[in-house]
Amino acid sequence: MECQNVIQDVICRIKAIKGVEETYVLSGEDKEKVIDLEKKAAGAVLMGLGVGDNQGIKEVFKRQIVIAFTTSMNYVWPEGPNVVLMQFGEKVGEDVYDPEKLEECKKCKDMMVMGNFVIYRNSVPKPKDAKKEPITVVLPPRKCPEVECAKGVANVVLASPSTPSDEYIRSVMGLKPEIGLGTFIIGFDLC
Repeated sequence: MECQNVIQDVICRIKAIKGVEETYVLSGEDKEKVIDLEKKAAGAVLMGLGVGDNQGIKEVFKRQIVIAFTTSMNYVWPEGPNVVLMQFGEKVGEDVYDPEKLEECKKCKDMMVMGNFVIYRNSVPKPKDAKKEPITVVLPPRKCPEVECAKGVANVVLASPSTPSDEYIRSVMGLKPEIGLGTFIIGFDLC
């Protein structure tokens, strides 16, 4: 399958996902700008919890083709945690969106639930140790089954960009920020 046909097929698959609005293939210049914005955002304190580490974005930009897309409130996030809290190389918490799993976590004495965040009490170090290494807020790479099955693609990875990258992507797409709209970036290699 020719390169442009593969990219067009991927765009069609992305647009077919419920809640996806617009798509945009990042140029080399766009990639450089977003990588620069993400480097500046790396290490910033996220959600008041700790320093950020957007591992998903790092993985996306290791791929040949990078496509951004906007989402509405109807978009269903991929399964699994969107945020993982790490400290001393150990998972100390994560976000959970499954209502049944959240209820189970609330009943467990070793877990503390705050909204949709679950903190693993037995993993959280004592305050004197916490000063040695702050919590790292990890945004992991995500899967995108709708694109993974496309012919001619490999190494598909999905990520959520930082706010500055989101704003840049919207500006090059000619879109204004709107409440309830999000941005994702997907990267893949051509077979």
